[in-house]
Amino acid sequence: MSRDARSSGREFLAIARQLIERLELEEWENISAAAVCVADALEGGHSIHAFGTGHSHMLAEELFYRAGGLVQVKPILFEGLMLHASAPLSTSLERLDGLAAALLKDHPIALGDVLIVASNSGSNAVTSELVQLVKELGVTSIALTSLHHAMSTSARSTKLPRLHELADIVIDNGGAVGDAAIAVDGFDKRIAPTSTIVGAAILNTIVAEAVQLLIERGVRPEVYSSSNLDGGDKANANYVAKGLAR
Repeated sequence: MSRDARSSGREFLAIARQLIERLELEEWENISAAAVCVADALEGGHSIHAFGTGHSHMLAEELFYRAGGLVQVKPILFEGLMLHASAPLSTSLERLDGLAAALLKDHPIALGDVLIVASNSGSNAVTSELVQLVKELGVTSIALTSLHHAMSTSARSTKLPRLHELADIVIDNGGAVGDAAIAVDGFDKRIAPTSTIVGAAILNTIVAEAVQLLIERGVRPEVYSSSNLDGGDKANANYVAKGLAR
């Protein structure tokens, strides 16, 4: 392939860069609002809960127990909603009415906490119901979603309001309808989804802003060190001992 030939890989990198740059240009107000909510919760001794189904569960894990990450993050990780056991089952369960209530019973969320929910489509019952339930508790919810997809006539129909219609703060990842960003000449399927890479950028931007806010307020947030650095295990041991990594 010559240097001038179209490269789908380079096209994907260009789109990913554009979508990340777009966050500062178009979503900064929402990101800043989310960071304030996270900082307020942590300053008050509360927790940040994170949830997603299918591939979006990786964004809940992105925030959890990692180097430079906030200690007081409690992901809602239900194996049935992940993909490794059974992808078709995960798809069925995320559309199941009533599952959110069962998850919330098993994973309590209290007034003063913050819930972050990632769903590219914003259309699954479990995410919409979970946000509805925490709103009844007075808990602030932050949604990461694709408005292009959620508002598209091509989106799968749903009987519930979509995530962006329910959450207190909505951050649009800017992704294409269907998430896959690249069309390859001579191939009838689009490839290379962007929701994970952009979602991770959103989350780490929120964390960075929230930590800065806390420091400016004179509050020292609890943050994990890398366990692959000398002294990392010792630095994290106190947090693990207090049960904050669970």
